[in-house]
Amino acid sequence: MNPVHPTLARPIKRYTYIDNGPEIYVESFATIRRESDLTRIPADAEKLAVRMIHGTGQTDLAADLVIHPQLVTRAREALKSGASILCDAFMVSTGVTASRLPAANDVHCFLRDQRVPTLAAEWRTTRTAAAVSLWEPHLAGSVVAIGNAPTALFHLLEMLIDGAPRPAAIIGCPVGFIGADESKVALANLAADHGIDIPYVTVRGRRGGSAMTSSAINALATEDE
Repeated sequence: MNPVHPTLARPIKRYTYIDNGPEIYVESFATIRRESDLTRIPADAEKLAVRMIHGTGQTDLAADLVIHPQLVTRAREALKSGASILCDAFMVSTGVTASRLPAANDVHCFLRDQRVPTLAAEWRTTRTAAAVSLWEPHLAGSVVAIGNAPTALFHLLEMLIDGAPRPAAIIGCPVGFIGADESKVALANLAADHGIDIPYVTVRGRRGGSAMTSSAINALATEDE
């Protein structure tokens, strides 16, 4: 019997599996390094790639990652200096591990702001995209994390082209079948097409998501694995 909860008892262990938390953690990252080809990943971004793979369970993810050469340096500098983290969805913001943040950084998602439905209706866009406009007072020097909505990434890029304050770094990994790949191509081409060079990480194709994006933030927040 459990001395703290006398009515609870662990069921009989009938399967062979690792159930020690620290051991699972160590073995997970060891498995990723054994099974993933990280040779094309910049040296300072290896832990970033490993965490993104860990967040998705996809060891082939490394081949599709596109990482700006200054992404890790700029994002870590920004976070250490107290930069805000701006998220397109609550699933991204709740995936950020507060204990890893170097400066008790604020993590924002404005989807529930009362202004969002009206803006979305007036602009004929998604609520997630409309919420991005509410980032503007926080954008300068921030770290952006977009993991769900391609419309949010497109909206951000359009704001930047129109002259909005520039974030320090963008994690742009929206998932989906409509606009996801195209929005990430637009992010990767932002400097070439519009002369706006902001460090970023993205993933080619339709893959992406909240877990991948929050995992990237957690990797950039500290050098510890």
